[in-house]
Amino acid sequence: MTNYNLQSYASPVEWPAPPETAEEAVQLLKKSPTLFTEYHAMDKQWRHRFLDFLTGKKSLPLTYDPFFKRIFHPDIHQDRLESLISSLLGVEVKIVGILPNEDSMLSGESFVVMDLLVQISGGGLCAVEIQKQPYAFSEERLSCYSADLLMRQYTRVRGERGKDFTYRDIKKVYVIVIYEKSSKAFSDCPDHYVHYGKTVFDTGLGMDLLQEYCLVSLDVFRNFQYHKPQNRQTAWLSLLATETLADADAWVQIYPWLEEIYQEIAMLRTKPREVLGMYSEMIRTLDHNTLKFIVEELQQKFEEEHTAREAERMEKEAAVKAVQTERAEKEKVLAENEELKKRLAKWEGQ
Repeated sequence: MTNYNLQSYASPVEWPAPPETAEEAVQLLKKSPTLFTEYHAMDKQWRHRFLDFLTGKKSLPLTYDPFFKRIFHPDIHQDRLESLISSLLGVEVKIVGILPNEDSMLSGESFVVMDLLVQISGGGLCAVEIQKQPYAFSEERLSCYSADLLMRQYTRVRGERGKDFTYRDIKKVYVIVIYEKSSKAFSDCPDHYVHYGKTVFDTGLGMDLLQEYCLVSLDVFRNFQYHKPQNRQTAWLSLLATETLADADAWVQIYPWLEEIYQEIAMLRTKPREVLGMYSEMIRTLDHNTLKFIVEELQQKFEEEHTAREAERMEKEAAVKAVQTERAEKEKVLAENEELKKRLAKWEGQ
């Protein structure tokens, strides 16, 4: 494996060299009670993953938000994010501004929170989302994010242009979602791992609407059975899919320009405080998202049960009404028969 030169980075390190074994890493962590306490507060799974990174067995999990931003944040590495976005959208883009990942509408309500939101050349907006689980970014949420981007741009541009505003001032918005694990809909398309979409009309009507989407399935990319083209897109997705530093060495042989990033990742093995901070942030986000998902699941379950109870109640009411109707009809027939009998008896008596 390539021995990345850690000394080539000017930034100070907390350890003079990365540990070689998990035992050595734990002993080094124990020298800082604060670090060791934070390390020990993680569950067993993440402690193992953290030690595997420090000892060079695993790469950083770049599909988690803090790590992704460490490598791609436009404040630090604008060129990387531009290249990633360009490779996915199929057009060269230039980031001209970084927008807050949440804002407020005129009514005071919150916009949805986005991982990374940038303004690109031409005035359009692009949101980049990294998702670990498919349930976290459903079709409904995807639609809401896109609509939110469009309305955010509309509000800003109309405010800037004032009376000179026209709808032609509104530019395209793009939502890029990279899934670590994708839903069944993606596995039903095993021959593709990047899906690009926009609104089209069944008649071929040539109207170019403003909302476009790029959905990436990393699990399908990893298991892709066919030859992958050697291009920027494959390189970036390979970086995101990298699990071990041994895998990194193989990708560097194909894409030498990735070596700088893998060196940067390797350098972090001597910065346990920074890496542990990213792990802690990741775990807090996971806990929050898990709790939010549980609440959403319970709400959905409640609504489904309520709908089922309502359907059952209406079915029972319909059944009771049917019985009552049948009984009424029988009583009517009996009454008519009785009336006929009376008439018949009266006629015979005459």
